[in-house]
Amino acid sequence: MKRIGIAASKIAKGNLLLYNSYVVLIAFLFSLFVFIVSGATVVFAFVIIAYLSNEVIPSEMERNWSSVRMVCMVVLTVVIGIFNLLAISQNIKIQNK
Repeated sequence: MKRIGIAASKIAKGNLLLYNSYVVLIAFLFSLFVFIVSGATVVFAFVIIAYLSNEVIPSEMERNWSSVRMVCMVVLTVVIGIFNLLAISQNIKIQNK
């Protein structure tokens, strides 16, 4: 999380408004990347589980995975959002030192 501030300070070169903007931008882009990678992994895991369960569970007992997938993605969004806010709050500056 400290590397976000280091990268933003090198890009902003002393401008406080640009520094804070770059902190938010870098944190958002990294969170988006983590969400896409983690979300794709969760969806891929559900596809494999659904494929394997269709072979084992009879068709009348087939389960709907959409609600489980939705809960997993919402929890993933909340966790990534919390880490994003934590990273921004650690790196944002109010005044130049």
